[in-house]
Amino acid sequence: MKTAVIYYSYEGNCALIAGLIKDALGSDLIELQTTEDKKPQGFSKYLWGGSQVLMKKTPSLKPYTIDPEAYDLIIIGTPVWAASPSPALNTFLGEQRIRNKKIALFCCHAGGRGKVFDKIKAKLPDNTFVGEIDFINPKKQQRQGVIDKLNEWIKGL
Repeated sequence: MKTAVIYYSYEGNCALIAGLIKDALGSDLIELQTTEDKKPQGFSKYLWGGSQVLMKKTPSLKPYTIDPEAYDLIIIGTPVWAASPSPALNTFLGEQRIRNKKIALFCCHAGGRGKVFDKIKAKLPDNTFVGEIDFINPKKQQRQGVIDKLNEWIKGL
């Protein structure tokens, strides 16, 4: 089964999970990057990120290449911003027409996934969702525990 992992990562948590999935499945990896590199830190990142979500911002993305038709399974990952997918992922979902695919979802957060999976599914009708998993700050967790949790999830895809 040909698999793609498409993700956006703000602080490296989703990048960690995407890389582990790539290693486990031999997937193609597509990192979404915004053209603007503004990344507030500390408490201001929550205010900035939340305002981006509330104002429904769709930032420009650096060029990426994907042909969704080339894949049997597409795994999509995002950090959780104000109980929602990141604006960068929303831009991607608005640009791509992904249909009739098996889709799995993952997210990384600091304390709650909110309705992130429901919001992504609403933007991807006409697909079959085969799994979802969330991680709390995986870069700060024991690596083997993260790998074990992920591998167990992958078995069910």
